[in-house]
Amino acid sequence: MSDDRLAIYVHWPFCRSKCPYCDFNSHVREAVDHSRWRAALLAELDYFAAAAERRTIGSVFFGGGTPSLMEPETVAALIDRIAARWRVAHDVEITLEANPNSAEQSRFAAFRAAGVNRLSLGVQALDDASLAALGRGHSAAEALAAVALAARTFDRYSFDLIYARPRQSRAAWEVELRRAIAIAGDHLSLYQLTVEPGTAFAARHARGELVLPAEHDAAELYEATQAMLEDAGLAAYEISNHARPGGECRHNLAYWRYEDYVGVGPGAHGRLTLDGFKTATRQERAPETWLASVERTGHASAERRALAPGESGQEALMMGLRLSEGIDPASFARRTATSLDSAISAHALARLVEGGFIVRRADGGLAATPAGRRVLNAVLAELMA
Repeated sequence: MSDDRLAIYVHWPFCRSKCPYCDFNSHVREAVDHSRWRAALLAELDYFAAAAERRTIGSVFFGGGTPSLMEPETVAALIDRIAARWRVAHDVEITLEANPNSAEQSRFAAFRAAGVNRLSLGVQALDDASLAALGRGHSAAEALAAVALAARTFDRYSFDLIYARPRQSRAAWEVELRRAIAIAGDHLSLYQLTVEPGTAFAARHARGELVLPAEHDAAELYEATQAMLEDAGLAAYEISNHARPGGECRHNLAYWRYEDYVGVGPGAHGRLTLDGFKTATRQERAPETWLASVERTGHASAERRALAPGESGQEALMMGLRLSEGIDPASFARRTATSLDSAISAHALARLVEGGFIVRRADGGLAATPAGRRVLNAVLAELMA
């Protein structure tokens, strides 16, 4: 993508219920005043448009929470405002995350009419027992129906699955994964279940009520996943994301390539190049605090600060090594105001290359090997020491 392009993330923080594994900024409310929230999201878009008006929008992503609980009129109004305040690329990708239950399926056509051209479904599992254990509010039959409807309604679609679930065997996962591949479009996201602090699963895990697969079993599931998806033409382009050639999520690529993006809504983060430096933005996290601030001042910025080149270099390194393609040194220098070599330890790099965790590209860039991406946190800790 050109450095002129800008991605926009819109956060909708509300869910019908809180999943026990989820540590996202999501909240359950008995009622939501959609007209107030629509006006506030539009106002915050205007605030950021004033700071980055001469940019071309390459992607828009409605995330959450559960954005499919938004009124389609709100989604349409936001897309229209983006088109009014910025140039929009002819091939713009506009993604909306959705739950696959029957109530939200009824809105798919309206979201498509609003301008959404890519749907991302939170399926998570394809059997009812696992869905119940994960706290999901839909059945496997609803999930399959939602995927089929998404394929008929949107230009592109993707769905998520979670593996390494309690008592999940490799054989059972391979059966489920083959079923997923059979209905997949050009993209699949496959996440290993982790216990995040502060979640209901964390409390159960601490009490011994939730037992995850042993580390070697989880590693075996990961390796089986990579092999099956590659054989099916859906190779990993990022640690947890698989796509057919050209089917990658362009919005998420903007994050991983350290391109500029605006974050609108409660808790949303952004990275904008202003006056030659990356500027970090962060919005107020609590929904009611965010809403009150926007209604009072036109935005709810909790942070807006220029990053030092060394700080942006470390961020770009952490994001870029998640990608199979690795890091392009010229793009790295443009987007961080520093060189790739200055962001890493030369001695650590030599050890990691020798150990088979990192490769040095012919253009001077870096890429983590499959083995390196499997233990990326440890690789990064060494590189940045």
